[in-house]
Amino acid sequence: MRAHLRRIVTLASRSSTGVAGTVIGMSPLRSDDGQATVELVALLPCVGLVIALLWQVALAGSAVWFSGGAARAAARADAVGGDALRAARGVLPGKLEHDLRIRRERDGGIALIVQIPFVLGDGQLTAITTRARFEDQR
Repeated sequence: MRAHLRRIVTLASRSSTGVAGTVIGMSPLRSDDGQATVELVALLPCVGLVIALLWQVALAGSAVWFSGGAARAAARADAVGGDALRAARGVLPGKLEHDLRIRRERDGGIALIVQIPFVLGDGQLTAITTRARFEDQR
């Protein structure tokens, strides 16, 4: 009787498992084939988002850099009696000229307000204000 039970257990285990311990009749959806491809496709939007964020940071940094030069150019032009807005526009790249504003300060300086655009789509992220001052040369 005991030998008979061992034989049944052995036959049952041989019939229910196939090669490499996988259960016969297992759905092909459970195999690991293509898993790396699925993970890569799922990761691509995250990679795209990180690239867009890094680009936005680079754009904001360049806007700060250019606005400093534009504020100095506007203050120089104002100090000699020239057109401050025109001088600032001459320094800034085209995308940063949109909604550019200049304000004269009480101390005779110039405050330049530059809008930082979004990398993706239209609109503005924020505005930065840069100040510069030169003594009046007139």
